[in-house]
Amino acid sequence: MTTHALTDTRVLAGRSLRHVLRSPDTIITTAVTPVALMLLFVYVLGGAIDTGTGGSYVDYLLPGILLITVASGVAYTSYRLFLDLQGGIVERFRSMPVARSSVLWAHVLTSLVANLVSVTLVVGVGLLLGFRTDASVGAWLAALGIIVLFTLALTWLAVVAGLSARTVDGASAFSYPLIFLPFVSSAFVPTDTMPTAVAWFAENQPVTAVVDTLRALFAGQPVGSDIWLALAWLVGILVVAQAWAVATYRRRMR
Repeated sequence: MTTHALTDTRVLAGRSLRHVLRSPDTIITTAVTPVALMLLFVYVLGGAIDTGTGGSYVDYLLPGILLITVASGVAYTSYRLFLDLQGGIVERFRSMPVARSSVLWAHVLTSLVANLVSVTLVVGVGLLLGFRTDASVGAWLAALGIIVLFTLALTWLAVVAGLSARTVDGASAFSYPLIFLPFVSSAFVPTDTMPTAVAWFAENQPVTAVVDTLRALFAGQPVGSDIWLALAWLVGILVVAQAWAVATYRRRMR
């Protein structure tokens, strides 16, 4: 982006972030469902689940919960973008010397900041529940990079939903499959405990690769090929989703 576009993006992102700060319940609400799931699985179901790792169940569970946190949070991006479009503010920006790309990037950066705050809250609760890690600083940074990439990929999908939706409910509903996807992965139980067809799907969908990578990083263990598979999935989704979002935005703004 040019300097002009960067400046416009910074100003519009500041506007969006102020909206979030005025409604902190957005971040709290985003974190409530993942925290409730973590409490349910750790204290109600966890005792009956054998992960085969020998560690505590909360250590096994947390990576998947973090992905659910992000999947829940990006719904607000599509919701806020839809409201901007319906409220006419985007049309007003078009009549001003504002870089067109800055409108979308402002929502994307706001989503990234808000979701990282929610993820931090969930990690804090995980520590209270007994989550422990042997991760080095480098491993933590790698895990953060994976989470940032995952957030950006899902946020651009949220942008597509916000641009394409016809109703408020439609703008938010797209996230439901994303929230469900970790349940059919290695996030809660090992995939080898699943029926053959379900296990095949779980082992070959992006969430499993991301979860296994984060779990290895947090445990201070070698990540093997999982990290390359996770990166391939996330970069691929990000590139496709961003191109789709930009094309949809241009078509709508004609």
